Amino acid sequence: MDANASKKFIYAALAGNTLIAITKFGAAAWTGSSAMLSEAVHSLVDTGNQGLMLFGIRRASRPADVHHPFGYGPELYFWTFVVAILIFAGGAGISLYEGISKVRHPHVATDVYINYIVLGFAMVFEAGAWWVAYKEFDRRRGALSLFRAVRLSKDPTVFTVLFEDSAAMLGLFIAFVGVFAADQLAMPVLDGVASIGIAIVLGGTAIVLAIETKGLLIGEAALPETVESIRRAARSHRAVEKVNEVLTMHIGPGEILLNLSLDFHGSLSAGEIEDAVFEIERDIRRRHPEVRRIFVEVQDWAEHRRERQVEARDHHR
Repeated sequence: MDANASKKFIYAALAGNTLIAITKFGAAAWTGSSAMLSEAVHSLVDTGNQGLMLFGIRRASRPADVHHPFGYGPELYFWTFVVAILIFAGGAGISLYEGISKVRHPHVATDVYINYIVLGFAMVFEAGAWWVAYKEFDRRRGALSLFRAVRLSKDPTVFTVLFEDSAAMLGLFIAFVGVFAADQLAMPVLDGVASIGIAIVLGGTAIVLAIETKGLLIGEAALPETVESIRRAARSHRAVEKVNEVLTMHIGPGEILLNLSLDFHGSLSAGEIEDAVFEIERDIRRRHPEVRRIFVEVQDWAEHRRERQVEARDHHR
């Protein structure tokens, strides 16, 4: 995991959101705008979320020990999942409550020009933070499309910050439209409607993040091209007759656990098989340094196939 790069743009987002949240809360208290208060809560939740991701990166970097022999990498996935829950409960929940309250009991916001000024500056700051997050995400995704890059990404810090900043930009636009419409049309209820709109944006963002992070949390395989590269590396060794199975699981953004089932030529001695296993592991690690743990199972191909067929039958009973 490129922890330093991840921390860099998270720190940038954390600093920006802290200042923006303070400013928004001040503007909301002064003007009484429901949409501005929802945006302030949104920025406060984002600030806390970025703190949690930094905490998760630090916890995930701890070395393996007797209680966690494969390390603490999945802890980053856990804390990112907590971030999704906080966005849903803290951001969307409070914004929805505030919006419904304003719709039921509308009141005119005062000194709305303060809201315009704060929202304008917030848009500039958020656009800068979004651009930093997007450039980092774009650098990592390579030739993949945006959607596919998110689906295949194993580092949740990158797409989480990008999603948060995108939701923040959309939320600011909704808040601006709501405040402007409420002022120009003399309909303060629209301020509450804008707050509800912000809640919907935050709720949708939280659901997408939760779905993406859940897959990482319960264990996702390595990228298909990585799996195929490992298969080719094992198959190309002179001692290997067949590659029965390649099982991978990400235990962190840059850490892969690999289990190989190989059928070696029957004429090889135990010592020759040991040498072959050593060479195969060395070749795989050279091609893919992110593969930290490799377990090689020596098994006859026909026997391996029978075991999988039995497992398949048991599964469908």
